[in-house]
Amino acid sequence: MSESAVAMKSIETTESASSPASHGDNGLLTEQHFQRAIVLERKRSERSGKAFLLMLIGSGNCSSSEERGKLISEILSPLSLSIRETDVLGWYKQNVSAGVIFTEISIEDKASIGEVIRARITEVLKVEQLGQVTISLHVFPEDWDHNDKKRSHDPRLYPDLLNREQSQRMPRILKRAIDVLGSILALLLLSPAFLLIALAIKLTSRGPVLFRQVRVGQYGNLFTLLKFRSMYVNNDDGNHKEYVRHLIAGRAERQPSNGNNGNREGVYKLTSDCRITSVGAFLRSSSLDELPQFFNVLKGEMSLVGPRPSLAYEVAAYDLWHRRRLLEAKPGITGLWQVNGRNRVKFDEMVRLDLAYAETWSPWLDIKILLRTPRAVLEGAH
Repeated sequence: MSESAVAMKSIETTESASSPASHGDNGLLTEQHFQRAIVLERKRSERSGKAFLLMLIGSGNCSSSEERGKLISEILSPLSLSIRETDVLGWYKQNVSAGVIFTEISIEDKASIGEVIRARITEVLKVEQLGQVTISLHVFPEDWDHNDKKRSHDPRLYPDLLNREQSQRMPRILKRAIDVLGSILALLLLSPAFLLIALAIKLTSRGPVLFRQVRVGQYGNLFTLLKFRSMYVNNDDGNHKEYVRHLIAGRAERQPSNGNNGNREGVYKLTSDCRITSVGAFLRSSSLDELPQFFNVLKGEMSLVGPRPSLAYEVAAYDLWHRRRLLEAKPGITGLWQVNGRNRVKFDEMVRLDLAYAETWSPWLDIKILLRTPRAVLEGAH
């Protein structure tokens, strides 16, 4: 889509959000339009780097929907007086919780905005009503600690992902069934290859057969990825870290292909890498080193099809918008970018393909990618 088309689409979306049809009887944005506004503001923040604050005010302790609606109506008047013209007020959940999007704030503003809103609400509510009101603050972008074994995103900032998961519940059950059956079948059929590869690794270099590496999975959760070892043990990964940082920033230079690396230049793979064993060079160029990942699929840490699982130091170098690839789909052994250019695509284009896969996913798309993967592997090995 051209930049002019994107600009027109943005204008149309803004006009739609401000149209009378997008507001309820009390002037609030409807649930659908307010959640859409959260998604748009999140994408603006990803590009601009400016934070926004989502404040949710609920009345979950009320006994009836009528009482909840009445209580929230009493809150709306002081709430509307406390926001700027650029802020957005609407229903996060119709007649259950109202929300305000405070746009382009500094992190320091979070506490002050919260104090002002709480004070105004306290002024108009009765003492017995205060216990029925819940106020929560949610800041985007979220802080990511890349050393956490278990981290989670704030689902309230991603209503689009929640709605997608709910609407695709049965297809995702089918996807998991395909993953389990497919990985079991692959492990059974490829067991002779596993034994031959393990023997070749043991006879040509010292060290374990399997290489274990911590990767970042869906929602930023860490897991241990399995691969056949293709490198000598106790090597330094400093050069690769530096290369990946340049690659993500768009400054990595194309490297000529060689016999050890096929045409895998450009993404993640260093050519003429002295850390790689003779057997390992063949395993990497043919993608046979990735066969043990079927165990990761069987455990539910990966899928047969999905984005490439990232290293922690790669995620640390991500732009803010790159992080979405970690939230929208489980990592996979193969994916859309592997069968559309393999490692010849640039990093930003790879992320766009991952996001496109997540947005258009279907079981049939997975099957098509799986059927195209053998050809992509063979082309990458020559």
